[in-house]
Amino acid sequence: MPADWTVPVDHPAFAGHFPGRPIVPGVVLLDHSLLRAGALPVGRRWCIAQAKFLRAVGQGETLHWSFTPASPGAQRFAIHAGEALVASGVLQQEDAA
Repeated sequence: MPADWTVPVDHPAFAGHFPGRPIVPGVVLLDHSLLRAGALPVGRRWCIAQAKFLRAVGQGETLHWSFTPASPGAQRFAIHAGEALVASGVLQQEDAA
């Protein structure tokens, strides 16, 4: 999955988030982080171990994800809009079922 995503101006999450000033809900950013983590060269699913939201993301913004190893089975993620860090956190591999 590409590391960049331009937020569609008609994304369904904007319907209720928030009238007059639409912003991307944090859960959408986390969902996209997990989808991108699924493309990492490892064989397990990922869960969110930690997340921090630093600024709101609006319609039409282009976001960029980067991942760096944090520890065995964990990846730090960062989401940027241009130079601005908008969210970061840690994804942890789930144990094999």
